[in-house]
Amino acid sequence: MRAITLEEHYMTPSFIEAVGAMPTNMESMQEKMLDLGEGRIAAMDAGGIDVQVLSLAANGFDRLHPRNATPLACRINDELAEAIRKHPTRLAGFATLGMRQPEEAATELERCIKSLKFVGAMVDGTTNGEFLDQAKFRPVFEAAQALDVPIYLHPAVPPMSVMESYYAGLPGDTGFQLAIAGWGWHAELGLHILRLIVSGIFDQLPRLKIIIGHMGEGVPYALARSSKVLEPATEHLSMTVAEYFKRNVYVTTSGYFTLPPLRCALDVLGKDRLMFSVDYPFSSTTQGCEYLEQIARSELFTDEDLENLAHGNAEKLLKLQTPASLIKLI
Repeated sequence: MRAITLEEHYMTPSFIEAVGAMPTNMESMQEKMLDLGEGRIAAMDAGGIDVQVLSLAANGFDRLHPRNATPLACRINDELAEAIRKHPTRLAGFATLGMRQPEEAATELERCIKSLKFVGAMVDGTTNGEFLDQAKFRPVFEAAQALDVPIYLHPAVPPMSVMESYYAGLPGDTGFQLAIAGWGWHAELGLHILRLIVSGIFDQLPRLKIIIGHMGEGVPYALARSSKVLEPATEHLSMTVAEYFKRNVYVTTSGYFTLPPLRCALDVLGKDRLMFSVDYPFSSTTQGCEYLEQIARSELFTDEDLENLAHGNAEKLLKLQTPASLIKLI
């Protein structure tokens, strides 16, 4: 089965030099992160992954001074574009954006889509501690709608004030792990997408497409209750919170490899809004392959729907070319 994955990370030497020391949860991944060539392709082959859509593992990027972040983003995007040119049938790219300069970020997104042929952008959670529903970030979302490309929202390490209030005082490394993939990342990103909805952005930009990973960051499980509770406070919106989520949001399986959250996301969103992902190198491509096999055995999807989960929905959303059409261009 052809497989495309959408939350697959990389780094460049220029990024590591700019942000300094890597977070402890990434140090062991550095070699794999930096490999945009044969080692990555071999890992993809081992897990039966045909295409990775790559995004910068951007922890620390938003803390850079804006005058440094914007040119660095351009450099990183050019480096990724060069790697894609070397492996055009295997790699695709999400743009890195200096979100503290939203106008410049919108311009860079346009360059990445039109000139570098990227398929969207990935933005890490809060930017310098600020949620993206603020009006100053609107140029990036306006550009994404105009270009008809999605923005993938990825969690970020919480601001220090949140770390101190929610995750301090616990033994060993448990506080940090709770703050990231152990819980905090998903809770914050779920809050983030709900904030975007209630801000009214999807009334103003009805064709805006947002991707979130990790089986929906807990939102599908809570969506009916959240939507109902928010109804009295969202009279300024033309639809319910649940309706926006089902219209404007797409979900990937990244980092989740059990069936219960998939069943929930499938029940809430339906088969056309779900896309397979691995979260490489934090998860292995072979783990992803085994999960696809588990899904196939579960009979949750017809053969056709399983193909769409594995690659068809991503090809449609990202307008990815088929292998045959790519080969003709090479």
